[in-house]
Amino acid sequence: MKKSQLILAALCGCLCSQAAEPSDSLSLGEVVVTGTRNATDVRHLPFTVSVIDRNTLTLEHQTSLLPTVMQQVPSLFVTSRGMMGYGVSGGAAGGINLRGITGGAGQLLVLIDGHPQYSGVYGHPIADSYQTLMAERVEVLRGPASMLYGSNAMGGVLNIVTRQMKENGVRTNINLGAGSWGTIQAEASNQVRSGKFSSTVAAQYERTDNHRPRMGFEQYGGMVKLGYDLSKHWSGYVDGNITHFNASNPVKVADNGTVSPLYDGDQWITRGTAELAIENHYDNTSGGVSVYTNWGRHKIDDGTTDPAQPTQRYFRSKDALTGVSLYQSLRLFESARLTMGVDYQHIYGNAYYTSKQTGEVMETQNKQSGKSYRNEIAGYVDYRHDITQWLTVDAGVRVDHHSVTGTEWIPQGGIVVRPITTGEIKAMVSKGFRNPTMREMYLYPPSNEELKPERLMNYELSWNQRLQAVTYGVNIYYIKGDNMIQTVNRKNVNTGEVENYGAEAEAAWTINGHWRLSTNHSYLHMKNKIVAAPTFKGYLGAQWQQQKWCVVAGLQYIGGLYTAVGANETKENFLLLNATVNYALTKNIGLWARGENLLAQKYEINLGYPMPRATFMAGVNVKL
Repeated sequence: MKKSQLILAALCGCLCSQAAEPSDSLSLGEVVVTGTRNATDVRHLPFTVSVIDRNTLTLEHQTSLLPTVMQQVPSLFVTSRGMMGYGVSGGAAGGINLRGITGGAGQLLVLIDGHPQYSGVYGHPIADSYQTLMAERVEVLRGPASMLYGSNAMGGVLNIVTRQMKENGVRTNINLGAGSWGTIQAEASNQVRSGKFSSTVAAQYERTDNHRPRMGFEQYGGMVKLGYDLSKHWSGYVDGNITHFNASNPVKVADNGTVSPLYDGDQWITRGTAELAIENHYDNTSGGVSVYTNWGRHKIDDGTTDPAQPTQRYFRSKDALTGVSLYQSLRLFESARLTMGVDYQHIYGNAYYTSKQTGEVMETQNKQSGKSYRNEIAGYVDYRHDITQWLTVDAGVRVDHHSVTGTEWIPQGGIVVRPITTGEIKAMVSKGFRNPTMREMYLYPPSNEELKPERLMNYELSWNQRLQAVTYGVNIYYIKGDNMIQTVNRKNVNTGEVENYGAEAEAAWTINGHWRLSTNHSYLHMKNKIVAAPTFKGYLGAQWQQQKWCVVAGLQYIGGLYTAVGANETKENFLLLNATVNYALTKNIGLWARGENLLAQKYEINLGYPMPRATFMAGVNVKL
């Protein structure tokens, strides 16, 4: 307890500044689309939702949006292993963990404009795909969202809402930077709005040697979004993004924690998405239909600990998730809204090996042959009613049918009580589930074709309040799950359990036009420990802006972070200080410099991957 108090006191002395207008995920009248298909005032929803706007996402000139999201959202933690790049396969980082439920196991769902994004073979999100250039804002729903989004949303969702120009004109932005360990980054975007037509086009490139040999990373990609207002009530858009990255893994970590050098552990990954959507917006009803796909091509050399004996094959996989989503929300009368929807998904995945010498497909232990396709169809209904000015009830149910695992029912319910105009109490009960992946059922010796879905129930209670200059929120939750897929005696079986409980708190204080303090903290207790889920996570900062100068600093404490569990259990505790300085050289040109881990902490997030000490980046930002 004394240690926690000292950490909190240290955090309270930390300064974080922001060049743009303060963003506040608890602000009066803020609307969100995650947790409900139509834009809704967050005060009337029983969910716990955090919103990170574009000003905040771009403040520290991070090419990936995940570092900023991790700072801003309590209970959310993202693993990393170097200065830039997460990678895939052995030694990869980029695992997204929320309340002890991990995206690495496919239990947390990443969405782009409400559509699922994960590997069809492995079922988990690919962290290097989520670039800041595409995002207008990010909404994180903490807790199960399977009622609306189905499988994989059992721990929560991270929804990336893509950029779209709102006002007439042309806007161009170029951001260039370079720094420690041969790191460079470049990003350019152009947005246009002319009457009914809008477009956003963006591209990026980044590379680094990272802080140790054989851990280089290179990535390039881009996105495009075209929108058109068909009429006063109807609009449509088409968008797509693609990214390709090359990553290298420098070490192999044995089950007992022994670390050995790894050679030729290289990865070549391409991921892409595309979407076509038509939406309608009337006074009493709104909805839309969309067709979408996300796909991947993976080529991996598992590497060797003996450079004299290189591997003879590449691991390869192809996957695609194609779907159709249809929903309509009806205001039955002034204070009640009914939302109904249908989702269909066709999931494809195929994994195999090819010879390095001939390129031919090699014999493997893959039992996936003839089982590369899955189909999932679901319908859901959600009813929300403002019974009085101070009471809202929300209830919904989803029936989800999977071609392999069968039918799953997912109920959800909650209430919101507003005893005062500036605050609300929220209570929520929700179910989450995850279908087993193709890897777990068909790939590698532990595979088991008889696996059933994982399931959990989540119970939470929260209080949020907005005062004149201060906003704050507190939240407690309890998670109980069973049927978790684990490997026992070299076979995947439904035997694991989850029992987590914890508390979250966040607050912001706008002192004046120049200063703003903000903080968030979370505590997690896990009956069954897992890696990459810290017991305590705290962040505190402030915002300051004066004429042409803006200084950004943030202090984050991570405590009780397991990097290994079981017989070789290891834990990490560390305190990180990051800072960014922005200077407006002219109206259109800004200079920036960023330092990370300025306290030069020695720590690991992934076992066997010590993180770099202090690193620095600097660059220029041009707005036209």
